[in-house]
Amino acid sequence: MAIGKIESLAGYFILLWGWKRSAVSLAAGLLSAFSLPPYNGFPILFVTFAILIWLLDGSAAEPANNFFTRGWSSFKTGWWFGFGYFLSGLWWVGTAFLVEADEFVWLLPFAVIALPAGLAVFWGLAAALSRIFWTEDWRRIIIFAVFLAAAEYARGTLFTGLPWNLLGYAALPFPLWMQSASVVGIYGVTLLCIPVFSVLGVFTPQSSMRPRGTTKLLIFALSLIVLHTGFGYWRLSNASDDMVPDVSLRLVQPAIAQKDKWLPEKETEIFQRYLALSTKATSKEKQGLSGTTHLIWPESAFPFFLTERKDALAAIGAMLPEGTDLITGAIRMEASVAGRRNGYVFNSVYVIGSDGVITAAADKVHLVPFGEYLPFQDLAESLGFTQLTKLKGGFEAGNIRPVLSTKTGPAFLPLICYEIIFSSDVIPKITDGERPQWIVYLTNDAWFGMTPGPYQHLQQSIVRGVEEGLPVVRVANTGISSLTDGYGRVIGQIPLGEIGVIDLPLPKPSAPSFFAKNGNLSFFILAGLLFFAGIAGRKKTI
Repeated sequence: MAIGKIESLAGYFILLWGWKRSAVSLAAGLLSAFSLPPYNGFPILFVTFAILIWLLDGSAAEPANNFFTRGWSSFKTGWWFGFGYFLSGLWWVGTAFLVEADEFVWLLPFAVIALPAGLAVFWGLAAALSRIFWTEDWRRIIIFAVFLAAAEYARGTLFTGLPWNLLGYAALPFPLWMQSASVVGIYGVTLLCIPVFSVLGVFTPQSSMRPRGTTKLLIFALSLIVLHTGFGYWRLSNASDDMVPDVSLRLVQPAIAQKDKWLPEKETEIFQRYLALSTKATSKEKQGLSGTTHLIWPESAFPFFLTERKDALAAIGAMLPEGTDLITGAIRMEASVAGRRNGYVFNSVYVIGSDGVITAAADKVHLVPFGEYLPFQDLAESLGFTQLTKLKGGFEAGNIRPVLSTKTGPAFLPLICYEIIFSSDVIPKITDGERPQWIVYLTNDAWFGMTPGPYQHLQQSIVRGVEEGLPVVRVANTGISSLTDGYGRVIGQIPLGEIGVIDLPLPKPSAPSFFAKNGNLSFFILAGLLFFAGIAGRKKTI
């Protein structure tokens, strides 16, 4: 009886056409974004992706004269769904343009509308290419999964890449289900979760005539769910709870409003807030920085160039006890030997010792377009455009991503903000081959206020740690600052928007995961296998 109702519902969506099909596709995409943090309502995808499959069935059934007209209807359906997904999942990006609304509010429609529209092109292309191999049976769902996962990979790599809110994150809401990322990575999870979320799409008005094929997909989807859960349970059951001896971390979350962060008149107040929070007593046993080995501040902590302020370095040195290092974000300037007027400015991480001397540094490698630089920077500036940071000439990108060391404890990998979202692109840029034992990830999410953005950013950083088997320390200006181990388990956290300090031990890393050793190899192999499974034995193409 229930299957009959699903088949009737499928028939309704298949027969939609014109603006009604586009509107339903848009609505299903809008709802799909609620599968992501902070809502984590992933069950909704079992409905919305079934609807998408049925809408694509209707698109594929339309008469067409050539390859382009056949693909166009499917492209529109996929594009509208993707547009809804990205509009609902990324609307908060527009809040960054309201921080200095007098200068940037006119760009708000471009951020809120144009960005989702552009990203949706990848989903539209996935739908159009799937149309080439579209059938009336279960194979169409497998083929669609391959092309949509390939589109997500392309979205994360082409044109500098923007892999934010990859669909696979919906299948990783908590540590039990995050462990699959240690084998197949986020792109592999994306590939495998699509046929699971789309499984109800196998039921159509003709599905009762194809019971064997329908059963195959149902068994496949159920097997993936069991493996996903079972592997997570096994890996967590064997996970170590050991901490690195003689290491104590202090995370500082100052919660400085973005509108105040760079005001010259606020310099002293901001710097004093950092010093006061850093030396705060958090318990009777924990007085100030006594026993702390690593004090960690967020991205671009200083409203000035630290190397030009000997007084600030001296104050930091006076604050730090012997054996304590400060890891902090800072803006670094380098003079141009070619005579560039403003020199070169880098978004960097510093390690500062108790003598106030900078002992190590690393520059951000993957910059944020339109935030830290503009495409065709000189031309854009000559036309009066500027990026959000308003830095003349924009930031420069670092060439390498080194492992940094401190006086105490293992070496760490420094990452800044945007860099954490690029799966398999975190570790490979290390030049000396040394595997870090933890990741220190500094960010400033104050641009996005109390929106879903910081929650989504946090989840992506946790999944990076699971992929690599490494603890991740996330220190954010306005939050969420946290420490998670190599299994995605939260050790400690400061909530979004709060001023706070937290003292935490450092978990030991897990053994290098399959993904850490092989990157996206498993994703490519699985995509190839599923593609051939999807085209094998095809009898009828719509």
